[in-house]
Amino acid sequence: MTTPQIVNAPRAHSLKLSTLTLAVGAALLLSGCAAFENSDLFGNSGRSTTSASNAAGTTGVATDVGVAARSFEALSVTAGSNTGTTVGAKIEGLREELRGLQSTMVTQTDRVNTARARATANSRDYHETKGAIASRLQRGTTPGNPELVTQWNSAQAELDSISADINTMSGLSTEIATNASTANYLLEATQATFSLSGAIEEDHRQLRILQDETRQTTVLIERLLTELRDDIARQTTYVANERSSLTTLANAIKTGELFGSGLAVSNIAPPAATSASRPAPAAGTPALVTIRFDRPNVQYQQALYTALSRALEVRPAAQFDVVAVSPSAGSPDRVQLGQSQSRRNAESVVRTMNEMGLPADRIRLSATTRGDVAANEVRVYVR
Repeated sequence: MTTPQIVNAPRAHSLKLSTLTLAVGAALLLSGCAAFENSDLFGNSGRSTTSASNAAGTTGVATDVGVAARSFEALSVTAGSNTGTTVGAKIEGLREELRGLQSTMVTQTDRVNTARARATANSRDYHETKGAIASRLQRGTTPGNPELVTQWNSAQAELDSISADINTMSGLSTEIATNASTANYLLEATQATFSLSGAIEEDHRQLRILQDETRQTTVLIERLLTELRDDIARQTTYVANERSSLTTLANAIKTGELFGSGLAVSNIAPPAATSASRPAPAAGTPALVTIRFDRPNVQYQQALYTALSRALEVRPAAQFDVVAVSPSAGSPDRVQLGQSQSRRNAESVVRTMNEMGLPADRIRLSATTRGDVAANEVRVYVR
């Protein structure tokens, strides 16, 4: 392996290594579900045999959901005497419906508690596994260390378990939303019963009590539903970010070197444009990174990662041109061979950028020949 050199690097703290030119000025959009190039190394085989170690109800796992199951268990429906009127019979029917709704909510809130406890346990296991991988990489290890691959597969399985917990909570959210509609219907029906004829004073007294209890039930259901939806949105964002973080970690395992904690990217969408409508980099435009492939096994990944990380601070919505540059001097066969090799080098750089978290729709690949280069190069420009 050779050590690359950084030239034309921005600011005083640029690196000086061997075959790489670095200039800062771009940012990336993180891909939530980037695929890995090496399917043999990071395949599905590890996932099928690995599962989260903590099941629901694990001791020590917090299960508070804001509106705990006891909130609904504490609710009751006050019994009323039979007044013998038609309105009295209507009131008793509404009581039974409210009792059934409260019983359903006790069960559903218990299920919410269980799903959240399971997600908490899986999240804890995931971060322990991820931390162990990062610690091992920080100390230094061999490229593609199979022990780290096994740990990575475990972390992926634990993250998949969190996703399953989110799906469970989403299903519960739908059920609770239906119950919220039922509670609102009961409240409207109770209010409408006041206008029925044939009631006595006792009927209206019981109706007022039933109305208050229905309102209290409605408030608790809506509060639980709001908190659950907020939790689902928060957890969904968390899982998407962690999948991108795992992508970066996978690339680090392949190289045996920890690049960093993950690229801090913007969620700003790039402007829509076809490849044909985007102008190529103008002559004289400085490249963000220039990688000279003048020898085998050029180690450019860390310097590229550093450039992209710094670029995020400047241009959150930037897009990139990756240009394969080959010498134009020599026989036609030699020029064509150089073009083919340079194109393969550029495709490898694009894959590395994807693995670091840059989505494919922010990268445009092209090729050119130049008379002022002596060896194949790959240049990354900011758009």
